[in-house]
Amino acid sequence: MSDNSKIEWTDATWNPVRGCTKISPGCLNRYAERLAERFRGVPGHPFEHGFDLRLAPEKLGDPLRWNRPRRIVVNSMSDLFHKDIPVEYVVAVARVMCAANWHVYQVLTKRAERMLSLLRAELRFASQQPNIWWGVSVENRRHGLPRVDLLRLAPARTKFLSVEPLLEDLGPIALEGISWVIVGGESGPGARSMETAWVKSIRTQCRRAGVPFFFKQWGGVRKKAKGRLLDGRTYDELPAELLVPAYGAEQRQLKLTRAQPELASACSF
Repeated sequence: MSDNSKIEWTDATWNPVRGCTKISPGCLNRYAERLAERFRGVPGHPFEHGFDLRLAPEKLGDPLRWNRPRRIVVNSMSDLFHKDIPVEYVVAVARVMCAANWHVYQVLTKRAERMLSLLRAELRFASQQPNIWWGVSVENRRHGLPRVDLLRLAPARTKFLSVEPLLEDLGPIALEGISWVIVGGESGPGARSMETAWVKSIRTQCRRAGVPFFFKQWGGVRKKAKGRLLDGRTYDELPAELLVPAYGAEQRQLKLTRAQPELASACSF
């Protein structure tokens, strides 16, 4: 788990899974893979195996030990709905999110089909939790917009879109039932460019639909130089359901104690 995340729209990251595989153009220049592969072969490092998919059950209980409420990206270095992650393990992750409900969890996937299927079945218990937000990545029309349609079908209370990296003009987006939209350009080596008109089109659609709009960055090889101003201002809007209950130390410890049997079972993976 990483506190003080550099991701503009969250506070921390939690990675009970590490590594992934490419499935669409949005994966081409992903930062997570570049970072992980730097440490391939380093004995004892969390990414000793580079970006190969692997479970990290020893990280499952981390949110229960964090006292201060945070917004937490779930699996910033992977995808919770990768086909090779056992359903039982996905359920264990969700149960931790339900137990440590003084945090807000931002679950983001490119595998919208599997997320929809599990939210209708094994994850139904977590779908309506106000502190768990379910989102899909949207990079272009061909791959991204079908994910939006699948997300809108999901029985989830809070649904969001991460339109990053935005690779082309998306045209009309079906925003009915969507609670939040994040937009950002690609950054780092080989970054593909993003046009201002594409961003403004999404902002306009969000305004018309009453959906909070968060502009993360323009991106580029040197993203700090381009910044994150759009028409001279920043956009840091968040869903209204950000507030989470405050728990005292005794209540948090009780939740951790009650969760121990399930965490022990999950650690057998």
